[in-house]
Amino acid sequence: MSFVSGWIIGPIVVISMLGVLTRWRGWSEARWAASGAIALVLTLQVSPARALHGFWSGHDVYLFLAGMMFMADLARRTGLFDWLAVWAVNRAAGSSRRLFTGIYGVGIVVTVFLSNDATAVVLTPAVIVATRAARVSNPLPHLYACALVANAASFVLPISNPANLVVFADGLPDLAHWLSVFALPSCAAILLTYLALFLHQKRYLKARYSGTSLPLPTLTPAARVTAAGITVLVLALLGASALSWPLGGPACVAALLTALWVSRKDKGLATETLRGLSWSFVPLVGGLFILIEGLHAAGVTHVLAQGFNTLLQHSTLAAVWFSGVATGLVSNAVNNLPAGLFAGAMLVSADAPMAVRAATLIGINLGPNLSVTGSLATLLWLVALRREGMNVGAVQFLKMGAFTLPLALLASLALVALRH
Repeated sequence: MSFVSGWIIGPIVVISMLGVLTRWRGWSEARWAASGAIALVLTLQVSPARALHGFWSGHDVYLFLAGMMFMADLARRTGLFDWLAVWAVNRAAGSSRRLFTGIYGVGIVVTVFLSNDATAVVLTPAVIVATRAARVSNPLPHLYACALVANAASFVLPISNPANLVVFADGLPDLAHWLSVFALPSCAAILLTYLALFLHQKRYLKARYSGTSLPLPTLTPAARVTAAGITVLVLALLGASALSWPLGGPACVAALLTALWVSRKDKGLATETLRGLSWSFVPLVGGLFILIEGLHAAGVTHVLAQGFNTLLQHSTLAAVWFSGVATGLVSNAVNNLPAGLFAGAMLVSADAPMAVRAATLIGINLGPNLSVTGSLATLLWLVALRREGMNVGAVQFLKMGAFTLPLALLASLALVALRH
């Protein structure tokens, strides 16, 4: 790394990341990431060929996100998530505690099989509508459940969070290996997050609500086809994961087949869903991959990998704890998607053992439950609340996160450390 290159690449990456995090000057996250990537090319810090290589390295993530976003939005448009939310309200029979548990349970299922972003973007608005219809006096505990379970359950399976793909950028473990490593830590994260949030909100969960028998929305033929398509999607992704295949292709193929199937019931629905998707994730993720290439070119990942190797030589156990806690904290400062991209690149460079990778992934997934800026899912959750005229302040969320996160994170990391 030349001294001049470091002084050019560093500010470009830092400004771009701050822009992604704060949306400064009203620019979107995608615009900031893409602008930083273009600046690296124009200043000759990253060659066009290397930039193209960096962009292409994210192709599986783009395909995976496209397929999962399409299926989640199709489920929203056909009313599947409204049906689930109303079902949870009716099953609770006026008990706020049972409703809280039911919504948390639905959130686990949605997160595990449709990714944490689906819980934030699609389940959260459905819960808002259902709790209002049921005249729940304080819906915030139930909405907090959506936010926290979206991160706590996001490493049950490789498909539960797009960040999982970037942490294991050089190839996901097969499904059996994944479950052997993450099954117990993810169960601990889910259970302890639930218990901590329940205790934090228990004074609000004593109340009963009056609207106990809301009519279940009618599931249209298109909704039933979508539900079947989601089942096919999950089975295809689990099969691909078991065979250690990339997940993007199966996600897109399953979404395409579902779109064709739905079109036989409702000709315009699939087209409307496709047009309504926010494709800004492509320049966002692509720009971040190119920024990582810039850090490679500046030698940053190499220097950090050397330092990390020194820690590994001293103690693998210390490296496990350091990587899990550090990435959890860093994710809250810079968001877990860029943190995951950078951590994945460093782990590949350091040839880190599985225990350290597992701890890093737990930090990337669970750590963002501390603040509203920690993960894309939590930011999307906050946007969903604001659209409905609700707001949760950063300090308010931080106080809750400081109560609910530590035990879940430490217990999950302890299970990884004990196994290895």
